[in-house]
Amino acid sequence: MSTETTWLTQEAFDGLQAELADRSGPRRTEITKRIEAAREEGDLKENGGYHAAKEEQGKNEARIRVLKHLLEHAQIGAPDAAHDEVSHGKVVTVKFVEFDEEETFLLGSREEAPHASVEVYSPTSPLGQAVLGTKIGETATYTLANGKTMTVQILNVAPYTP
Repeated sequence: MSTETTWLTQEAFDGLQAELADRSGPRRTEITKRIEAAREEGDLKENGGYHAAKEEQGKNEARIRVLKHLLEHAQIGAPDAAHDEVSHGKVVTVKFVEFDEEETFLLGSREEAPHASVEVYSPTSPLGQAVLGTKIGETATYTLANGKTMTVQILNVAPYTP
């Protein structure tokens, strides 16, 4: 499995494809028309509409590149893992040992967040990296941004169903 693989639900994959189609088609055309209309107004140095449209065009083209890359490296579903093992696409409940508090989250791509019914943590986040591959009952420790460590116990692991 490539380290660039992004695991997505079918819903998130379809949403990204729809966004790419919109940005590559209608939105790109609309921005181009606004740039052309602003150019016709004359002096471009002091033309706020022209500069705003050019900036929007740059952001749109950058997002198109990101979407293409994501979709090229996307896998739909979740990697094979034991039913009690933390992996991409699983809903995980952990207990923060020091605080005796629980949290439930989806271990997945940030692209899942708009579609998810629970909080989404990336597998590359400190917490995500710490729990990836652990099983129910095990503990994992990770380092916080302030340098302190946090220990969590895996309470439950379940497949994600949108």
